[in-house]
Amino acid sequence: MASPDKKSFLLRIDPQLWSEIERLAAAELRSVNAQVEYLLRDAVRARTGSNPQKPSATAPKRSSR
Repeated sequence: MASPDKKSFLLRIDPQLWSEIERLAAAELRSVNAQVEYLLRDAVRARTGSNPQKPSATAPKRSSR
C-alpha cells in the first residue's frame, strides 16, 4: 500500500525503458518505485543544482523550548 504522505500517479512507460529500470533497481537492491524516485531526484539535482529532499525531511522542525 502506498504511503499516505506520497503523491501517486499513473505513468505510461515504454516496455524497454521499464525493463532497464527494473534491471537497475535489482542491481542497486531497490524496488522499481524507489529506483524511479531516485532517478527523478538525481535528474532534478543535475538540472537545478539543488538537492530535493524527501517530504518528511523538509517538514518544519519544532522548537524544543
